[in-house]
Amino acid sequence: MQKIKSLMTRQGLRSPQENVHDLSPVENFRIPSKEELRELREQPTDPQAQQEIINSIEEVYFSNDSFDIVKYELEKLPPVLSLQVMEEYRDKLKQQQAAELERVTSLQTGLQLAAVICTNGRRHLNIAKEGFTQASLGLLANQRKRQLLIGLLKSLRTIKTLQRTDVRLSEMLEEEDYPGAIQLCLECQKAASTFKHYSCISELNSKLQDTLEQIEELLDVALSKICKNFDINHYTKVQQAYRLLGKTQTAMDQLHMHFTQAIHNTVFQVVLGYVELCAGNSDTKFQKLQYKDLCTHITSDSYIPCLADLCKALWEVMLSYYRTMEWHEKHDRDEGTVSSSVSDGNNVIGAEETNFDRSYVQKKLEHGLSRIWQDVQLKVKTYLLGTDMSNFKYDDFIFVLDIISRLMQVGEEFCGSKSEVLQESIRKQSVNYFKNYHRTRLEELRMFLENETWELCPVKSSFSILQLHEFKFMEQSRSPSVSPSKQPASAISTTITLFEQYCTEGNPFEIQVNSKDDETEDVLASNGYESDEQEKSAYQEYDSDSDVPEELKRDYVDEQTGDAPVKSVSRETLRSRKRSDYNLNKVNAPILTNTTLNVIRLVGKYMQMMNILKPIAFDVIHFMSQLFDYYLYAVYTFFGRNDTFESTGLGLSSSRLRTTLNRIQESLIDLEVSNDTTGTLTAAEERKEKVPSPHLSHLVVLTSGNTLYGLAERVVATESLVFLAEQFEFLQSHLDAVMPAAKKPFLQQFYSQTVSTASELRKPIYWIVAAKAIDYEQMLLLMANVKWDVKEIMSQHNIYVDALLKEFEQFNRRLNEVSKRVRIPLPVSNILWEHCIRLANRTIVEGYANVKKCSNEGRALMQLDFQQFLMKLEKLTDIRPIPDKEFVETYIKAYYLTENDMERWIKEHREYSTKQLTNLVNVCLGSHINKKARQKLLAAIDDIDRPKR
Repeated sequence: MQKIKSLMTRQGLRSPQENVHDLSPVENFRIPSKEELRELREQPTDPQAQQEIINSIEEVYFSNDSFDIVKYELEKLPPVLSLQVMEEYRDKLKQQQAAELERVTSLQTGLQLAAVICTNGRRHLNIAKEGFTQASLGLLANQRKRQLLIGLLKSLRTIKTLQRTDVRLSEMLEEEDYPGAIQLCLECQKAASTFKHYSCISELNSKLQDTLEQIEELLDVALSKICKNFDINHYTKVQQAYRLLGKTQTAMDQLHMHFTQAIHNTVFQVVLGYVELCAGNSDTKFQKLQYKDLCTHITSDSYIPCLADLCKALWEVMLSYYRTMEWHEKHDRDEGTVSSSVSDGNNVIGAEETNFDRSYVQKKLEHGLSRIWQDVQLKVKTYLLGTDMSNFKYDDFIFVLDIISRLMQVGEEFCGSKSEVLQESIRKQSVNYFKNYHRTRLEELRMFLENETWELCPVKSSFSILQLHEFKFMEQSRSPSVSPSKQPASAISTTITLFEQYCTEGNPFEIQVNSKDDETEDVLASNGYESDEQEKSAYQEYDSDSDVPEELKRDYVDEQTGDAPVKSVSRETLRSRKRSDYNLNKVNAPILTNTTLNVIRLVGKYMQMMNILKPIAFDVIHFMSQLFDYYLYAVYTFFGRNDTFESTGLGLSSSRLRTTLNRIQESLIDLEVSNDTTGTLTAAEERKEKVPSPHLSHLVVLTSGNTLYGLAERVVATESLVFLAEQFEFLQSHLDAVMPAAKKPFLQQFYSQTVSTASELRKPIYWIVAAKAIDYEQMLLLMANVKWDVKEIMSQHNIYVDALLKEFEQFNRRLNEVSKRVRIPLPVSNILWEHCIRLANRTIVEGYANVKKCSNEGRALMQLDFQQFLMKLEKLTDIRPIPDKEFVETYIKAYYLTENDMERWIKEHREYSTKQLTNLVNVCLGSHINKKARQKLLAAIDDIDRPKR
């Protein structure tokens, strides 16, 4: 304040207090006294309250200087004055005056200070004007010009650098450094905006914009290259470039468009290349065809190589997409780690934008999986249906199925697709192919069966169908791919996906060069023997327990498998068994023929196709069952059908077997030999599905007694059928696993009613041999010459017993002779002996039933003869009990029954013929019962016989 006062004094100014006396009377009236000002100053100053007081002053006080304040206030006084009211009003006016005066005073003080500052400034300017020379001012002007020129030089250098970016940008683009080029462009644009007042810079700015657009086009081309050959470094640069441009989402949209285009271009170029190659000319007409039409020009020779190349090319596209997704997943993880470690609030908006882009890219990529796979399926489907494959070779067709199976595996791993489009298209082709193939195979099977001489096919004792090429696929630990016969020896774990296995190199659709010729099937043995020593000792006698094969040390042998628990057996039992189980020293190799082996191979091929393409499983299994049906029907037709012996009433053919044979005949066998074309189309189609009944080869002789009526051929045929049934039993679980649930009853019925009946064919087939091997008619003639009405008990049996036993010995020798050609399994020899003994016993009963006169001593002679026959027979065979032993003994004992017991006995024993029962009544009881009783018994016999008629 002292400084301000001194300045005011030097300038001839007075303080505000000193100037109070110069105010007008009105102004003087408004200024409060010193005591009043002091009192006001002592009061605390509240700016808000002070402002409110100022605001309460009426507008009229600020109108003009000529306004008479005193007169205005006096006129406002009320008629009746109150001292208190007057004092309160006076205090209010004082407050208003003091507040207004305070502001005026403050303003006045500020103006006075500004006047002092201006005065000092003028004084200093005068001093500077007098102190500086013209040269000094010139120096300052030059310095200013220098500074301006330096700035201009910097600008020119920047402009020159900007002009040279053209060359650097071209170099970067040649090096495919797209992020660097974009970064340089953006920096140049930012710098150019500073110098936009230069005309050259405005042109440069426009050129930079054109360059950016050019870079975008190059980026799009670079992005399209990713679709066929993904390169991580290349893709990283492209993504960085798009990110600098702020067009991450646009890049993803473009990428999917390029993948779609890549699929279309790839398949078209592959197929076009093969079509032009096969056409042998460079005619451009093929290039103008649609892809669908182009596929119809593929030849059968080039079909598989083209399909393989097609899948290889499509694999490259899908692998690129797979690796693209991998890149984004890894990139997102890395970015997430970095962003979580940086918690700068300034980056929140940028992080949100990045997360949005990332989410968009992720959804776009996931959605693109199914779209790309759908495109692949449709392209391959078009190719598959463009050619008729019904006449392809089996291996070629299987190879096609292998490729499609591998492709469906790729689809499963690629996007979890079940590949319905591919499955349906290949199913159509497969059913069409398989019907044609199966029809041809059935015709071949008929030809094989009609030329089959039923010789033994020598295989090793360790033979298993898994050793055949056709069943190699069952040993694979993974689902089939590129032909089971062409797979590498080292199986690849199922835990490794194809995309992981072939991510860096190789292709799952590479055609393997390995062929079946390089593989070996070690299943055949020399003449059916494992070694020469075994062949030499094949027919040696059982001289010691050490020479006895393991099979003979078993208590029993199962007819189906030959397995049994091992138990100790006596030497006598072993010695006796050599008479019924023939050639046991010979290696217990499976009995089968070349035709059997051919059927087994066909089954393997059918299963290969079914395993690769499960949707046609029912059709394949149905056709497989027809192979077995036809084989079974042929064996029965050749060796088991004989009306003479089927009417014996012995139940040789079970009702199940008869039902099966009738079903096969109705559904599979074409019994019509005429080429009648007048039938309906449906009938013609049904006949097309059937096969003519086979005929036995004329080389097979079944009428010679020396060979036991073709027993060797019968054994090979029947036991090969049983072996075939065993293989089907072995495969049942595999077939059941792929059979649709709705069709499983068919499979169960096939096994329960057809496969299981194979062993039942043994009875009717071997019965024919047994019926011819023994001369039963000769025995009846010898029995007819015996005198049965003897009066005394005989001690010597009759000659017909010795004749019958000689027949059995002859039968035994012939069995041994046959066993030198073909091993006769224990179940077969048992059935043969059982049939022969059963027929012999029934012949004995028939001989007894022919007796006209018989005494009690004659009955005793019958028992003696039969006991002698049993005693000698038990030395020839180890079959226990003797079949139909009770049949003979019960008939002989019936001679001793009374009239009442006989009537009950006749009703209980219906196994005997009417003739045999009638003989009992007439011969046995006729001598000591009356005519009425005899008629009653004969009526009972007639009642029993009536239902049979």
